[in-house]
Amino acid sequence: MPATSHLTLGAIVFPGMDQIDFTGPFEVLSRLPDSTFHVLWKRREPVRDINGLILTPDLAFHEAPPLDVLIVPGGHGQEAFMEDEEMLAFIRQRAAQASCVFSVCTGALLCGAAGLLRGVRATTHWTAFHLLEYFGAIPEDARVVIDGKIVSAAGVTAGLDGALRVAARLRGDDVARQIQLAIQYAPEPPFHSGSPQTAPLSVLASVKAATHQITEARLATARRIAQKLRISVA
Repeated sequence: MPATSHLTLGAIVFPGMDQIDFTGPFEVLSRLPDSTFHVLWKRREPVRDINGLILTPDLAFHEAPPLDVLIVPGGHGQEAFMEDEEMLAFIRQRAAQASCVFSVCTGALLCGAAGLLRGVRATTHWTAFHLLEYFGAIPEDARVVIDGKIVSAAGVTAGLDGALRVAARLRGDDVARQIQLAIQYAPEPPFHSGSPQTAPLSVLASVKAATHQITEARLATARRIAQKLRISVA
C-alpha cells in the first residue's frame, strides 16, 4: 500500500563512492510528491566520489531526522567503511526505523556488514556478488531484488531501476511511471556488454583484471566480518 503521509528520505554519501549510485536514485526519488530528501554524511563537509566529483551533504549523521527510506550507495570507497562502527551504527539505527532500506551496488556490502542481510534475498555488483553469503544473505542474481523492506539493486546504473521500484512502492505505479517519463528513462545501450553473461570474453577479462585488487580486499574484509557475525561460509 503506497504511503500517503509526508516521506523523509536520506542517502548516505562518502569519499570514494560511485556518484551515480547516489545521483541516479536521487534523480528519481527526489521527485516523489510530498517528500523531503536529505544527503547525509558524518559531517557537513563535501566529499569526492571515486572520480573526483564533489558531493555536499546537507546534514551530518547526528542531525538526521527519522527516515522512511534509507539509501546506501556503493563504489570502491565502500571498502574503507566496512568496519567503521560510526557508519555501521548509523545504518543499523536508521534501518530499524525505516520502512525501506535501498542499497545500490556494493552498498549491499555495507548493509551486510551492519547485519541487515542475514536471511535476506539480495543482489549487488557482479564483481562482489559472491561475497553476499559472508553476510548471511541469500544471493539472487537479478537487477533489483526486494525482500521485505530491503531493496537491493545490482551494479551502479541498476540504481535507477531500483529507485523506480521504490517510487512505485511508496507512491504507486502511476507516480513511478510519471517520473520515468519525466526523466525519459528508456535505455537503448549501443552495446550488449552490460553483464558478465553478455560481455565479450576479452571485455570481461579486462574488467576482472582492473577490479582484481578491490575484489580481493573485499573478500578479506567479508571473511573477517563473517567471523564477527558468526556466519559460516562453506
